[in-house]
Amino acid sequence: MAATSSRQPYGTNALEPYVGEIMLFAGNYEVQNFAFCSGQILSIAQNTALFSILGTTYGGNGQTTFGLPDLRGRVPMHFGQGPGLTNHILGERAGSENTTLIQSNMPAHLHTVLGGGISSATATTNSPIGAVPAVLTGTDVNGETVDVKGYAPTATGNYPGGNTGIAGSSTPFSTMQPYLALNYQICLYGVYPSRN
Repeated sequence: MAATSSRQPYGTNALEPYVGEIMLFAGNYEVQNFAFCSGQILSIAQNTALFSILGTTYGGNGQTTFGLPDLRGRVPMHFGQGPGLTNHILGERAGSENTTLIQSNMPAHLHTVLGGGISSATATTNSPIGAVPAVLTGTDVNGETVDVKGYAPTATGNYPGGNTGIAGSSTPFSTMQPYLALNYQICLYGVYPSRN
């Protein structure tokens, strides 16, 4: 079917589609006059009407070939820039099905380290030897005398320094939204869409 100049009834309940129009179809085959949106490279000579609309936006050399949009595993999005959003140009491809978090993706945070092997035994003047007296005397903010008791460490009583430990395996995780796989098809032959 060649491109026609006016939109005419197509079948019994629908209008003839525009060249370059994309539709969703639940079947597993190409509808007559349509092609899957799978990034195929087509001949300009055999598809002049569609080439005049798409150009090389989706591939091809522009001399003898041009490409169809490739929507396999992709979600279509209107081009341009919405309020407060990033600008996207026609034919732009971006995104991935999964990602891996790295340290720079994480917010700044701390991990609590709990020490072990510390004694709660009350210190004496002999323990620890020559280091901390059993009672430290001082004054509080009101000038009152206060006694602070020191504690004696055990033989292995030290504060363990170092890392808190490594967790995780850097396995990529999915960023896919819930989905249902159908097929997008583009109209090759139909009504040529005139500009406003």
